[in-house]
Amino acid sequence: MKIVTDSQYDSWREWLEQLPATFSEQGKVIYDARNQIRIMNGWDGSEVCVKRFHAPRFLNRYIYRYIRDSKAKRSFENGLYLLAHGVGTPQPIAYIEETSWGGLGYSYLITRVSALKRLHREFTLAYTPQLEETIRPLARFTAHMHDEGILHLDFSPGNILWDKVDGEYRFEVIDTNRMIFGPVSLKEGCRSLRRLCARRSFFDIFAQEYALARGMDEAQCTYWILYYRDRFWHHGKKANYQYD
Repeated sequence: MKIVTDSQYDSWREWLEQLPATFSEQGKVIYDARNQIRIMNGWDGSEVCVKRFHAPRFLNRYIYRYIRDSKAKRSFENGLYLLAHGVGTPQPIAYIEETSWGGLGYSYLITRVSALKRLHREFTLAYTPQLEETIRPLARFTAHMHDEGILHLDFSPGNILWDKVDGEYRFEVIDTNRMIFGPVSLKEGCRSLRRLCARRSFFDIFAQEYALARGMDEAQCTYWILYYRDRFWHHGKKANYQYD
């Protein structure tokens, strides 16, 4: 078993060593599908979020041990990178990798529980005045992320945490194992927004603020956002899609 911690959590090692054996007995399940996520008490008694990634099957168990990094490792390292570049995400604590038949078994990502309690997904079925208020702050958050050379490959309503803190909207991204780092062009940035599900007016406002924040052409930004959005939602992804 491999355990890697952020340096400030080295004292958690004994607790982490016991985690795989006790995972199914601890805390509260908040997501249970291919992967499972639990909220539980960590070594210091504070709440932590533990995501157990499914064990790869067949040859993938060896690919993810010897050739590619596990999803837990990528999520952990990417999370630290985001925080170092001023992009919000839950604080990574550690990751764990178990072995199975000489390959990768279960792997675990342990993070602090975010102070932001809401998902942007709640807006996919309801268009409310509060959604209007979040558009420009979300666009600025996204522009900053792209200016820092960070491209989230699953930038979707279920992976954007948000809340209003001290009168200001704050955002964090989760599910960070699939990311690309490097210069983000206008087209790449606009294409990454295709999974967002909202009315046309949402994207018009978003494009205006995003282009302003990045010093890019608003008309081109609007065109490419709508172009990639339409392509995505017209190819078997029509659930909750709305036109104006």
